[in-house]
Amino acid sequence: MAHEHGRAVQEPLAPLARNLRQAIPDVYAGFKELHSSAMAEGVLATKMKELIALTLSVQAQCDGCIAAHARGAVRAGATKEEAAEAIGVTFLMQGGPATVYGPRAYDAFCEFYDAQHGEAS
Repeated sequence: MAHEHGRAVQEPLAPLARNLRQAIPDVYAGFKELHSSAMAEGVLATKMKELIALTLSVQAQCDGCIAAHARGAVRAGATKEEAAEAIGVTFLMQGGPATVYGPRAYDAFCEFYDAQHGEAS
């Protein structure tokens, strides 16, 4: 199965973000600091925070956010089962739209998970 919601989303956005980052570097630096602080280990583990961000990405219907936080959740050690269960909660809270963006999030998560763990797609 070809994945279409991970790298396929991120790659075309990268040069666009680079151009804007060059125009407003201080804003991007501030966002990076916010991101680092919000995702740092604390009472909640980074893995949990990335799963929360992934579910909020589904709610926001943001494909770029889905790809970024799917990758972040994998890097933080989330499993496919944890991602699926977290995404399932969005169905309760968001209804029908989550049944469209949830599968996109799971596809992106599986793409990054399989790449990191050497599994076939």
